[in-house]
Amino acid sequence: MGEKKKKIVKTIKIDVDKCNGCRACEVACSAFHASPQYSSNNPARSRIRLVRDPLTDIYLPVYAGEHAKAECMGRGKYVIDGKEYSECDFCRSACPSRDIFKEPDSGLPLKCDMCEDNPPGEKPLCVQWCLAEALTYEEREEEVEEEVRAEDIEVGLESMIDKYGLQKIMDTVSRMSASKKG
Repeated sequence: MGEKKKKIVKTIKIDVDKCNGCRACEVACSAFHASPQYSSNNPARSRIRLVRDPLTDIYLPVYAGEHAKAECMGRGKYVIDGKEYSECDFCRSACPSRDIFKEPDSGLPLKCDMCEDNPPGEKPLCVQWCLAEALTYEEREEEVEEEVRAEDIEVGLESMIDKYGLQKIMDTVSRMSASKKG
């Protein structure tokens, strides 16, 4: 069990009535997360996706959240202001029932990191590039229980192994362990 700590919670508020479907958010996000950074633009790598149906004037930006190991039972339909939405449209998870929010090469789940960089920017690029002002960045302080989950560590390690190779990761951990002991 973890301990209670104050934490800054970062979120993106989405005003679907303002979204015009331009997809600038997807382009900015995918370029920021390209390797090397800004070297390419592939919206399949974007941590924000636009649910689009131009014929019915539906534009719904959704940014990636936690990974779900199993698909949910939610298959409901919602009608909001005369527009029909699927329950999956609002879901922020990468799950087995759909390919959204999965890295196209490795299949690993993607999660929005609010464009955390070193040094961190003022706000995520999707918010900066949203000319329609449909995306707003917000921060609030919450008391949360900090807990390290093994599955979070494993997902991160799998991603690093895919990128750098197992031997390089093992050598780095060994070197770091030796420096911590001394």
